[in-house]
Amino acid sequence: MTIFDRTPQDPWRGPFLQPIAWVRDHKRVAAESVYFISERLGTSFLVWLVVGIALALPAGLWIVQVNMEDMSAGWQGRPGLSVYFAQDVGANDIKQAQEFLAQQDNIEQVTLTTAEQALEEFKAYSGLADVLDLLGENPLPASLTARFTSALNAQDLLALVTQSQQLNGVAEVVAEKTWLERLHDLSTVVSRLGMMLSLLFGVGAVLVTASSVRLAIESRLDELRVLKMVGATRGQIRRPFLYFGAVYGFGGGVIAAMLLALTLVIIEPALQSLSGSYQQDLDLSGFNAEFLGALLALGCTLGILGALLAVSQRLRGLELF
Repeated sequence: MTIFDRTPQDPWRGPFLQPIAWVRDHKRVAAESVYFISERLGTSFLVWLVVGIALALPAGLWIVQVNMEDMSAGWQGRPGLSVYFAQDVGANDIKQAQEFLAQQDNIEQVTLTTAEQALEEFKAYSGLADVLDLLGENPLPASLTARFTSALNAQDLLALVTQSQQLNGVAEVVAEKTWLERLHDLSTVVSRLGMMLSLLFGVGAVLVTASSVRLAIESRLDELRVLKMVGATRGQIRRPFLYFGAVYGFGGGVIAAMLLALTLVIIEPALQSLSGSYQQDLDLSGFNAEFLGALLALGCTLGILGALLAVSQRLRGLELF
């Protein structure tokens, strides 16, 4: 058999296709995709911005939910009482109330906040020191804060609240369990809202990416027809557009991270003031390296899904698949 009798090998699907060639082809396609998008930075930035907003809103709600859960976790199962005294209460009444709460078996700590201390804390965290000075007298009452050793059932908690309200000089008793229950309900609402927004905005991000990839397909139709004629596989025809989708999604994830970081920087002073009013240190959680990695991965995934949608619809219509 002469050399002219040999069957020519398929340049696209040779029997001995090596992994190195496959990796090189992916590198080439990735570089071409980045170059193609960089030539259209204006359009690409708009796509990144839309995808970034679609990712930032549900991701921001997730961060809110995580911090709300962390806030309630430190109090979970250990609610307490806040006892507020009347303005004209005497020191003896405060002492008797403090001793009464300290003698309860299910209370481990009772903290007294005098009217002067309450005023100083309010001035420090509210920024209304000048206004309060004009009043001439302290409008804030003294209070006691009791922490339980363990969770109480509703009946025991109600009985303790009733007994505390009957003490001399007590104006109001607030059970912190109610606050915790409301916080838990609010966290549930935020969680469900975040799930709905994640679904809606995720679909939106896929559709936006699909539209952008479809424009890229239209600009390369002649090239795709030539590739089909010389025997390119579906994967090789589809591969550049999947990279387009991945780059669009990754850029959207970066924009989402920047929007969230900017938002946290803007609202941090207000959150610091709010947490300080509850004698708590501000420690925002959720916005970390793992979260950023997940955000970028999610953006890439949505971008690839949008690219698959555009490719499957457009190329099938052109009978290239």
